[in-house]
Amino acid sequence: MKRLFTFLLLVGFMTSLSAQQASQYSLYMLNKYGFNPAYAGLENSLVATGVFRKQWVELEGSPNQQTVNVHMPLYIAGGGIGINLENESLGVENNTFASLSYNYFIPIGKSGILSAGASGGIFQKSLDGSKIRTPDGIYDPNDPGLFDHMDELLPLSEIKASVPTFNVGIYFQNEDLEIGISSSNINEGILSLQGNKVVDIQLKRNYFFIFAYNLEIGKSLSIQPSVLLKSDNVQTELHFSAIGTYDDNFFGGFSFRGYNSNTIDAAVFLAGFKISERVKMAYSYDLTLSDLKRVNNGSHEILLKYDLGRSLGKGIPPKIIHNPRFL
Repeated sequence: MKRLFTFLLLVGFMTSLSAQQASQYSLYMLNKYGFNPAYAGLENSLVATGVFRKQWVELEGSPNQQTVNVHMPLYIAGGGIGINLENESLGVENNTFASLSYNYFIPIGKSGILSAGASGGIFQKSLDGSKIRTPDGIYDPNDPGLFDHMDELLPLSEIKASVPTFNVGIYFQNEDLEIGISSSNINEGILSLQGNKVVDIQLKRNYFFIFAYNLEIGKSLSIQPSVLLKSDNVQTELHFSAIGTYDDNFFGGFSFRGYNSNTIDAAVFLAGFKISERVKMAYSYDLTLSDLKRVNNGSHEILLKYDLGRSLGKGIPPKIIHNPRFL
């Protein structure tokens, strides 16, 4: 089939499904709040980030993702706050997520800070049954009345369901080191999609671990290696990345992503620069290394990041020296 909708046929054999592995982003090191609510405010400024990603170009039904988030320190409350919005389209499926977060800062030593945070929000999933085509279905473009998937579990029109979801995280940062651990969908909520029959889809709990370090090579050059691990207790994904920054303005690097030695996913090339003192832009290209390379031309991702350069509200800032070169 030309369409990537055949996976929905599995619904015909199940009444309960698990879904929603964490969305894929190659520029994760520039958007840490996107997967860890404890990162809010750790850049000591109001920061807004927008990301657009098109995965597996020319593969019909491939993921198309957008995310926007804003976070800032709220020193009067001893921590940080943030809001995160995300949308993902995949074939006939669309997922939308919105959340609010709060995290608390604990100073560690002379320049370190430990942050613990949580977020809560709403996750909505929709399935557009009018776009599904099955091998045994009856479809006549000239007669709208002749439209039947011949599968009672598959909807004929769009159906939606929403469920609350919660995330938690901790994050440590000092002048050179960053370590974070977080988990999303900790309540593993169940979406009940009402079509011809009710299909229950359970959100899967996901775990994230990030390690990043800043190496000063000279007055104008630094290198930031990082590792990101993602897991849903079934599949584990590793990202190894290294970025070089020159004069706190231009940066570029590469990333390697895979699941194990037998399932290498992609090599990522990325670059970016400061458009102005407050705005940063980055772009990444994923070169597919898995068997999917036969049917797609890689993935593209664009990120824009705005840094106000100061915090809002009153209160005493934590005792931490923020390294401006830390991505």
